[in-house]
Amino acid sequence: MANAVTDATFQDDVLQSPIPVLVDFWAPWCGPCKMMGPIVDELATEYEGKVKILKLNVDENPETPGQFNVMSIPTFVIFKEGKPVGTFIGAKPKENVKQEIDRAIS
Repeated sequence: MANAVTDATFQDDVLQSPIPVLVDFWAPWCGPCKMMGPIVDELATEYEGKVKILKLNVDENPETPGQFNVMSIPTFVIFKEGKPVGTFIGAKPKENVKQEIDRAIS
């Protein structure tokens, strides 16, 4: 299950993480975000120990999406060593998401 991250915890949980992090920028009212929810949770289990998978609710945490130019949701940003190394937008099949993660962290 993917854990939540907030504006307040973003620095510690994402930017200072010793392992890569995939952040799912989402909102509860967003249909494609809801479609991606189960996929994100499955990936959190599959990549446990290799990649942290976190969800950031953009309605409750408006500061961080602005810092990373998140204009539409769902947006997924992969961070490695505190820097964004990959971004993709919209609902995607699980295999495509895995390819994005693997490409960004290899």
